[in-house]
Amino acid sequence: MAYTSRSLRGGAALLASTVAALGLLTACGNESPGSSPESVSGTAAPATGDSAGSSASDSGSAPSGTASSSESQGGGSSTGGTSATGGGGTKTASAASGSRCHTSELAASVGGNDPGAGQENFPIVFTNKSGRTCTVRGFPGAAFVDAAGTQLGPDPQRESGGSPATVTLKPGQSAWAGLTFSNPEISGAKTATPAALKVTPPDERDALKVTWKGGTVPVSGNSSSVRLTVLSAGTGA
Repeated sequence: MAYTSRSLRGGAALLASTVAALGLLTACGNESPGSSPESVSGTAAPATGDSAGSSASDSGSAPSGTASSSESQGGGSSTGGTSATGGGGTKTASAASGSRCHTSELAASVGGNDPGAGQENFPIVFTNKSGRTCTVRGFPGAAFVDAAGTQLGPDPQRESGGSPATVTLKPGQSAWAGLTFSNPEISGAKTATPAALKVTPPDERDALKVTWKGGTVPVSGNSSSVRLTVLSAGTGA
């Protein structure tokens, strides 16, 4: 068995320790300061903070982006919906408002006589008393009646050459048709004094009764025809 002196063993151990220490120093000297654990750890902390900041920023920008997207989509959707609904509502209202005026929605009156060339000319006026817009078109119906409601004379004739046009009546607006006949004193026709004039709006069955204040009217004989014109906008005044 070989014998090694204690001093030799101690020297060898010291040498090994020295070499290891030198190796460690060399290794440490080759590493860059930025790659040290502390730097990485220090860099990681701001990264976490950035991440949090990014989340906050995202959180802050997301509502903005969402609002913008929502405005774009919601606005378009809302506009589309409103447009569709509004469009459907408008069309429905338009269709409803464009329908014919019914007798119950109208008030009737007879304007003053505007005589000329042996003719007596009275405007029959229909006024829209309803709360909606409606239309009238064409010739009204008319008949003179006595106090008992019995018709006097034949039905009036329609004036030839009239061109019917649709008249739109907003609430409170009027349309008129001319009622014309020859002056009985000139024509020599048989006459009567009506108590009222019954008038019927175009395409309606129910009539409105208006007190007649125009004096005698022809009911038979020569030139006894009473004529009506088509309805026009206004009161005929």
